[in-house]
Amino acid sequence: MTQSLTAQIANLTQGQTLLVRARKVKNPDKVQFEFAEKVTATEGNPNALLSMLNQSDSRFTSGARRCYETYQIADVARLLNINCGDDAAWVLEPESGHEYLELGIMNPKIGEYRMRIQIRETIVADDYQAVNIDTTAKRKGKEGEFIMHKGQHIFSNTNMVPLKEGVDPTHTLLIADATAVAKPAVFSGGIANELGM
Repeated sequence: MTQSLTAQIANLTQGQTLLVRARKVKNPDKVQFEFAEKVTATEGNPNALLSMLNQSDSRFTSGARRCYETYQIADVARLLNINCGDDAAWVLEPESGHEYLELGIMNPKIGEYRMRIQIRETIVADDYQAVNIDTTAKRKGKEGEFIMHKGQHIFSNTNMVPLKEGVDPTHTLLIADATAVAKPAVFSGGIANELGM
């Protein structure tokens, strides 16, 4: 029995890319692919060393980055040899009302080129991001404070790039503004009195 998609994603190691599944979209000639990749981007990332030196600590492991791109079904069949036609094993997901096709293809290739996720951070929001800043701007954790660059929101976008084996994508990461560290309160009785000393 093959691994579930959830297990395949959980077991990804850095540099592995998983073509997770396809989803039908409104245009009957197109399909949206979902990709997952564990990315450790070091350039411009002040926390990269912390992450690298804590890889074996489960509290520091991050989930896989996702990328969603829409492609022509005919080109997917020709270049990736994947059938996304109506005769494929599509499954309706009742919660969303979307039809999905599980793929689970590790390190998909077009010819000699591997498909890899590339991260591009920017302070320029697209139309959707501009009206949905609360859910699209970069945060410290899911509900944490916004991470800013020169006082502006950061938007982290992904796209797929074709690269030769052994070549890693070049990511564009913005340096986050320094966060203020709260100073201890000083009371008339001093810190020792506040601590009950």
